[in-house]
Amino acid sequence: MAQNTTVQTAGHDEHHHESPVVFGFWVYLMTDCIIFGTLFAVFAVLRNQFNGGPTGHELFEFGGLGLETALLLVSSITYGFGMIAAHKSQVSKVILWLGVTFLLGLGFVGLELREFAHMIAEGAGPDRSAFLSAFFTLVSTHGLHVTCGLIWIVTLIAQLMGTTEIPERMMNKLTCLSLFWHFLDIVWICVFTYVYLASMI
Repeated sequence: MAQNTTVQTAGHDEHHHESPVVFGFWVYLMTDCIIFGTLFAVFAVLRNQFNGGPTGHELFEFGGLGLETALLLVSSITYGFGMIAAHKSQVSKVILWLGVTFLLGLGFVGLELREFAHMIAEGAGPDRSAFLSAFFTLVSTHGLHVTCGLIWIVTLIAQLMGTTEIPERMMNKLTCLSLFWHFLDIVWICVFTYVYLASMI
């Protein structure tokens, strides 16, 4: 009985020792909300400052944007499958779903870079107008976050290689990345709706 109490106490202490990691990451996400909120506010002010340059209606195409959005949204689903596997300590499935999530995220970044390259080649770079400066700053900041998420995924896959179980420390890492990845999905939905769709209407 005393031994069981000791084990339960140890597990209880470990849980409370690790939980500040996830809480601290929530605090970080709040700072990211401030950053993106500021960038959205700047875009709102400058969205009609074209300086004789092309407008969003002239630049944006729904087809490519739809594919980008689909890739990122599906990547959240695949990451969710990875978290389900993690809670079951199925390491091989976690690695598999993380790999699928990585490929989807990489496809998203690749399409975004292609879009940027095409716009710049057409003379619609960030120096063309205030509207484009705000657009490139907001969208590229989101893309940079996705790229950091991809690096994070590769790092976790490397750490999971050769292991047969998922300790609490690794679970916290996976949980923090889950929060980060889903947060980027929410931000992208806002970008897609407010920046792209609103500009094309």
